[in-house]
Amino acid sequence: MRVVMFNRRFRTALAGVCAIALSCMLLGCSDNKGKAQRPPAVVAVGQAAQKSVPYEIRAIGTIEAYANVAIKAQVTGRLEKVHFKEGQFVKKGALLFTVDPRQQQAAVRQAEAALARDIAQFENAREDERRYAELLKKGYISRQQFDAARTSAAALEAVAAASRANLEAAKTQLSYYFIHSPISGMAGDVLMDEGNMIKATDDNKALTTINQIEPVFATFAVPEQNLAEIRKYMAQQPLAVEVFANKTDAEPVERGVLTFVDNAVDTATGTIKLKATFKNAGHKLWPGQFVTAVVKLYVEDNAVVIPTEAVQAGQSGHFVYVVKEDLTAENRPVTVSRTYGNESVIAQGISAGERVVTDGHLRVVPGGKVQIKEPVKPASAAPAVQPQPEKNGAKKE
Repeated sequence: MRVVMFNRRFRTALAGVCAIALSCMLLGCSDNKGKAQRPPAVVAVGQAAQKSVPYEIRAIGTIEAYANVAIKAQVTGRLEKVHFKEGQFVKKGALLFTVDPRQQQAAVRQAEAALARDIAQFENAREDERRYAELLKKGYISRQQFDAARTSAAALEAVAAASRANLEAAKTQLSYYFIHSPISGMAGDVLMDEGNMIKATDDNKALTTINQIEPVFATFAVPEQNLAEIRKYMAQQPLAVEVFANKTDAEPVERGVLTFVDNAVDTATGTIKLKATFKNAGHKLWPGQFVTAVVKLYVEDNAVVIPTEAVQAGQSGHFVYVVKEDLTAENRPVTVSRTYGNESVIAQGISAGERVVTDGHLRVVPGGKVQIKEPVKPASAAPAVQPQPEKNGAKKE
């Protein structure tokens, strides 16, 4: 009985050992075999390149009109005619409004008549002075009579000059009844319709507004840390500025130059206000529009750049996975100088031509093997089967 029990226990233990050995063989329990059989990480890579990269400062800004004029009445009267349409582009000197001018036109005619009368009286007095001078030479009149004639002519000359000034004042006053645009620009809403009475003393009531949009300003603010560099390069040459209407735009809406740096830093925000001027000949920029302004300070030659997605952040700083010639990954710390578009400028750690991992970082092990993704080729269409001609009247089956 004891021998039978011993044989049963021996067979059970032997079966367990065999099962464990078989599992180790199938699953690779050996440490060395486990390491050797680790599959390579499938990754996408990019290549470090060396090229010229502009140094830019980006900021959100708004478009401002180069000039904004509120058109107001300088005389009191009835608004007779509006000569433009709302939103119309008007040129400098274009007639905008007409106020009923009949009363002032009569005042001008009255001043013209008064001037004609005074000129006639002055010319008659001047002729009297000339005749009295001849009589004085012949001794027919006294010196006192000649002086009186000369004084009368001088007085009438002054009266004529005063009448001429009154006529000019009347004509100037008449010009206020015809309101012209002082600048070229885009007209706004008509705030007073035809037939309404307008007052010269109503300072808060504008008839319309004109915005000059050729050229325009882009106003934006940058951190005060950039002030020293901006002033340095602005002193050397005009700084180019580009504006983008949308973040996704590849090409700028307009190109201009930086023309204004504020004389003080905003202590509340720690920023400095800047202005750039753009010709805006095509009217692509509009007052009040939000834009992204890009100031180009200089161009860094022979800069080493890599795709930004290759840069990873760790406890010790930035690093990248470099794919070596034997297709093993190396964890390499890098110093990122700045970013430009979708690329990062590397100041230290990478040389031009090296390959870096851009996708699949989580599967990469330092020193481990990697497998580079190949681009997917589009499937080619199968060639069409041409029908075969029948032979000897027999159909092909």
